[in-house]
Amino acid sequence: MTLLDPEKALQSGPRREASLCAVWFGVRAEVTRGMYLASGLGLMLFKYAVEAGLLYYFTQNLLTPWYFFNPVFGVRIELLQPAPEWVAWTMFWWTLPFVWIALSMSVRRAADAGFSPWFGVLVLIPVVNFFIMGFLAILPSVPRSNWTFSDSTEIEHRNVRPNYQQMLLAIGVGLLVGLAELGLSVYFFDLYGASLFFGTPLLMGAISAFIYNRPHAQSLARTMGVVGLLMLVAGGVLLLFALEGAICIAMAAPLVLPLGFIGGAIGKAIADSTGTSVRHTISLLLILPVLTGAESLYRPSPEYMVLTTVEIDAPPEIVWPYVVQFPDLSAPDEWYFQAGIACPLRARIEGHGVGAVRYCEFTTGTFVEPITVWDEPSRLAFDVTEQPDPMLELSPYHHVHPPHLDHHTLNSRRGEFRLIGLPGGRTRLEGRTWYTFEMFPQGYWTLWSDSTIHRIHLRVLRHIKQLAETE
Repeated sequence: MTLLDPEKALQSGPRREASLCAVWFGVRAEVTRGMYLASGLGLMLFKYAVEAGLLYYFTQNLLTPWYFFNPVFGVRIELLQPAPEWVAWTMFWWTLPFVWIALSMSVRRAADAGFSPWFGVLVLIPVVNFFIMGFLAILPSVPRSNWTFSDSTEIEHRNVRPNYQQMLLAIGVGLLVGLAELGLSVYFFDLYGASLFFGTPLLMGAISAFIYNRPHAQSLARTMGVVGLLMLVAGGVLLLFALEGAICIAMAAPLVLPLGFIGGAIGKAIADSTGTSVRHTISLLLILPVLTGAESLYRPSPEYMVLTTVEIDAPPEIVWPYVVQFPDLSAPDEWYFQAGIACPLRARIEGHGVGAVRYCEFTTGTFVEPITVWDEPSRLAFDVTEQPDPMLELSPYHHVHPPHLDHHTLNSRRGEFRLIGLPGGRTRLEGRTWYTFEMFPQGYWTLWSDSTIHRIHLRVLRHIKQLAETE
């Protein structure tokens, strides 16, 4: 990834102007340092303004630059917790086009400066990306670099019939990249980090697309088909060898599939460029183990809180006994509980007051909850000292227990119930759970965990409401 000899890189001919849309969303338009710097600053300010406005509108919280630039995206989700659930999902999907623009432009900016296009992929590494973008923003252009991307008409002219042997090789190599990173990250470092969920699908797509297009350029549609087939095969292998269950694979799909296709588009563009060597491509694979090792040294565990409320047509004195303990709930009708998500069944307590121990039984096991606050009939608070698995995985096998279930990647820390008296002898019942989630990106995975915990809360609170109102 070193600069080319300027004498060899210089070629005659003027640069062609490209539209802003081609610069941002294409893969072939040249990106000069002026374009790169102006687009980067402009899009960053635009993204910040929209997210800050959205956050303030729904939560009255301010999105400071510290939260905006923090590589732990989960800290921004903490600010979003008072907002409706769909706002967090909207911000996730809103971010993907900016990921594409940053990656695509960085790859072409590296090529424009005489570096291997693969150098631009380093922009995906958290923290390091700020230095990479700054470096690319100051490098001068090398006129007609040896890495110039081919014109789209030339690519269409060179299209050949599908190469099925090359397709199998591309899928096989991409699958090996994914399995190697899974083994290194999960089974060696015990880490579910950015390298696994962010870097791995993107590089799997990029490497497979590069290999598929390396001998002869294939169409973009065929290339995306190969990348999609690779992701499907990877999911099948995880199920076949009992490495994961169907629920976790389905939850990861909205994150890894777009990244895989983004990587595929970049890999094809690099394969179509002139002068691309396999040596540079192989060196790119070193990014994953280096990033995984660096991540293992620092594992942030921000704490999150989920609040759910119901209003009950009964005074707090009537509601309180059912908060402390409640009889069996009816069988769940919701599909997510039937699919294996931990479902509350009943609660019992041993003792009275602070120091008593509450046992909340779920379909996957029992939560052990020592009471820390007993303020009858207003507040019941407790710690969580033992907890069961958050789900029973769907799998062809009887027993599937991936490491993230064994090590309790999702950890409930404490909880509480608040009973607030309302006019007319009514009660607002609030349920809160504080938890940590050690999966990156926390901002994505907590969308699922917040939603799941909220539904567990609702099942319990509605049961208490029914019992109190019946009495």
